[in-house]
Amino acid sequence: MTQRIWNFSAGPAVMPEAVLEEARSNLLSLGTSGIGIMEHSHRGKAFLKVYEETEALCREVGGIPANYKVLFLQGGASLQFAMAPMNLLAKDRTADYLITGAWAEKARDEAQRFGSVHAACSSEDANFSYIPGECLFSAHPAYVHFTSNNTIFGTQFRSEPTPPPGADLICDASSDIFSRPLDISKYGMIYAGAQKNLGPSGVTLVIMRDDLVDRGPKDLPAMLQYRTHAKNDSMYNTPPTFAIYVVGLVLKWIKEHGGLAGMEERNQRKAGKLYSYLEQSGMFKPTARPDSRSLMNVTFVTGNEELDAKFCSAATKAGFDGLKGHRSVGGMRASIYNAFPEAGIDALIEFLREFEHQNG
Repeated sequence: MTQRIWNFSAGPAVMPEAVLEEARSNLLSLGTSGIGIMEHSHRGKAFLKVYEETEALCREVGGIPANYKVLFLQGGASLQFAMAPMNLLAKDRTADYLITGAWAEKARDEAQRFGSVHAACSSEDANFSYIPGECLFSAHPAYVHFTSNNTIFGTQFRSEPTPPPGADLICDASSDIFSRPLDISKYGMIYAGAQKNLGPSGVTLVIMRDDLVDRGPKDLPAMLQYRTHAKNDSMYNTPPTFAIYVVGLVLKWIKEHGGLAGMEERNQRKAGKLYSYLEQSGMFKPTARPDSRSLMNVTFVTGNEELDAKFCSAATKAGFDGLKGHRSVGGMRASIYNAFPEAGIDALIEFLREFEHQNG
């Protein structure tokens, strides 16, 4: 097998090797079925067992209450940017959006197609380098939407904002879902593309309170109504069966490694090491403010674009992939989601130290 390298990609991202190995072993035959996992009918007993186990693990690991639906949808978080307001925002209502980065802006822009939108806060004034401390909500918002972790700018909410009474809290948690404990009961809806912390690309997890599932207009196309997917156990059409299967394997891995509390401890330790080095470095500096720094995406720069480019080139040659920052901001970004191994952090710090010694 080709030797695996350190994958700092922002997504699709690194997955647990144990998960990859188990998935590989079931590609030709799921158990003793004689049919590979990607070949099983989504209506057959073998896959239905996989689906039921995956949903049960999701509820157990995430502490999801019984009055919430667990849906496995397609279209990524980008479809949820539109589908959520399509179902939950009427033309005569206002939704509040917390603007903390590019993905929050995209979600806001889609919502404007279906009703009024109010920016409750924004960190655009400092290139989204921090999480605002206060929100100015509108009078009676239909819901409050925020992006819990901002992959491009390396910021993360320490805890969820508190919406005004009567407003449901909606979260795009694509890049930090199940990376730490969370109280689902505080949310009306949480959605997340799987390709960072939960599994491969192609499936989107939606956790939604029952009353919100039934709130959407019934004249929407069937595929764009949450009730359609809830009534059909996410199988109104053929679901992304392989992706759902792998999500189940990842959830099992999370459970075996201490659950969400174990993930939080693991992620704090990894990110703490890297931020600690960057803080004392004479060359590399974090771009996010200390009180807003992400445990998932560590963004940093040298302050010199040519030196940044030299570093990224040298890092790639040394076996570190995905460290180039997003094209919109430049610099560097180390994405260190749940499955990223701590040994990779140690290797990166050693490489940063050597590069600084040679180029400082």
